[in-house]
Amino acid sequence: MAAPASVTIKSLDGKWVLAKSLSDATDPVLALQGLGWLTRKAIGLATVTQHVSSWTTPADTTDATSATPLTHMKIEQFATGGIKGTTENRTLDWMYRPHTDHLFGSLQGKSRYTTLAALLAENTSTTSTPNSTSTSGSTPPAAKAANVAADARYLCASDASESEAQGGWLPESRDGEVVEAYVENDGAGWTAWQVWGFSSVGGDGERWLTRRFAVRRTDREEVVRVRLVYEWRGAVEEG
Repeated sequence: MAAPASVTIKSLDGKWVLAKSLSDATDPVLALQGLGWLTRKAIGLATVTQHVSSWTTPADTTDATSATPLTHMKIEQFATGGIKGTTENRTLDWMYRPHTDHLFGSLQGKSRYTTLAALLAENTSTTSTPNSTSTSGSTPPAAKAANVAADARYLCASDASESEAQGGWLPESRDGEVVEAYVENDGAGWTAWQVWGFSSVGGDGERWLTRRFAVRRTDREEVVRVRLVYEWRGAVEEG
C-alpha cells in the first residue's frame, strides 16, 4: 500500500517491500555493479523487504558546526528464495564510513538530509566535481562535471517531462527535505548516488516512498539510472 501521512522522510521506521510493478528493472544496475547472472536472476525473482529503524544521538559538542542531533538509520534487507540478507547502518552527517556485505564487498558511503534545490545548486554548475574520492578512470574533468550535472537532474526529477503527474517528486520532497546518499566501491569500479523521497508514481494521488539512483562505472563511460518504489507494510513487529 501507499505510505500513510504519518510516515515522513524523518520517520521511515517500518517495513517496506520493493514494488516491482511500479519500479524500473534492477538487473541493469546489478550487472553494472558486477553481480553474476545467477545472483541477478535470483534477486529479480525474489520479494525484497526492508526493515527500517532510526534514532538520534546528541550533537558532537566539540564541533561548533554540529548543533543538530545526529540521525542514525538501520536498514535490514531480506529476500525470499534463500538469498542471504544484508544490513546497512547509516549516520546522516555526510561523513564517509566503511561497509562490507556479501553482495557488494567492501565499499564506503555517506548520507545526509538535504534539499533538491541544494543538491542541484551544488552539482549542476560547469565546475561541478563528483562526490567520488576515487582516482580511477580517465574521464576529463569537464566531462565528469557534465556527468554529475546530468545525474543530479535525474535524481531531482528536474526535467519538465518528470512532473508530479508523471511520477516526479511530491511537493513535500520537492520543497522540503530528502535523503541523499552516495556510495563508492573502488574494488568493483562503481559509484551509486541516490535520493529518497515521496512521489505519486503516475499521478495516482497517493504517496510512495521512492529512491532514485544514478549508478556509474569509474573505469568507463557507463551509467544506469533507475527509480525504485516501495510499498508500506506497517510497523516492524517486536521480538
